[in-house]
Amino acid sequence: MTPAEAVAQVERACAVRATPCGAGRMVWRLWGDDARPPLVLLHGDFGAWTHWLRCIPALSRRFRVIAPDLPGYGESDAPPEPWSPESLAPILAAGLAELLPPPRRYHLAGFSFGGIIAGPLAAREGERVASLVLLGSGGLGFPRAEAPPLRRVAKDMEPEALRAAHRHNLAALMFADPATADDLALHLQMENVRRARLRAGTLPESDALIAVLPRVRARLFGIWGERDAFAGARVHDRETVLRRIQPGLEFRVIPGAGHWTPYEAPEAVTAAMTGMLAAGAPE
Repeated sequence: MTPAEAVAQVERACAVRATPCGAGRMVWRLWGDDARPPLVLLHGDFGAWTHWLRCIPALSRRFRVIAPDLPGYGESDAPPEPWSPESLAPILAAGLAELLPPPRRYHLAGFSFGGIIAGPLAAREGERVASLVLLGSGGLGFPRAEAPPLRRVAKDMEPEALRAAHRHNLAALMFADPATADDLALHLQMENVRRARLRAGTLPESDALIAVLPRVRARLFGIWGERDAFAGARVHDRETVLRRIQPGLEFRVIPGAGHWTPYEAPEAVTAAMTGMLAAGAPE
């Protein structure tokens, strides 16, 4: 099966919906029985719904999975300028009000940059969000760990050189095991980077998420890869900071995984999320 066929196989099982995003639209994909507990998955920077590709089939057997392309990523139009995590929250909340009319409650999970966006959304939605799972999220006030050497990526590169650069960067920054940077991961990365129009910029090193978490009423959970390149040796510092918000927080470290845990360790992430969300199930 080619990478494009692997994406199409997962996508065939979904319904596609669009909601307003400024003067344009935001695109959502939905899997699973509508009677199941809703679970909204937000992707990372330079990403799209496919950041969750390897988790969606298993999660959709237990949840009504809803995975958007965030504004300015994938098939979604860019948001009005100037944008911020706080300005994106009303766009997502309005879309979810169409897809999941209130007062229906839902679970929310954000990977990396998606966690920074999930924070203000959960704060805005209040009791509507039963659980908030953060996976390798930035915005917790930590400086970026020393980055491994990356290769330049430019549109004018020869195709094979471009593929080689993307594969190297995936192996260095996103995964603990370089072999995980396979053809499917490379395909997803190249497609998502090509379509991304927003940039997280300095948000991952900011306190944008930790500043808003005290306003979140949902039950909070954390999942990090043991070898997350963005955290370096300070993975458990993330746990400490989050426990200041919710002392009883469950924090799971995935052994031998890097930053993109939903791709590198989908079984472990799915099992962790399923157990966590059972504890914070919507009524």
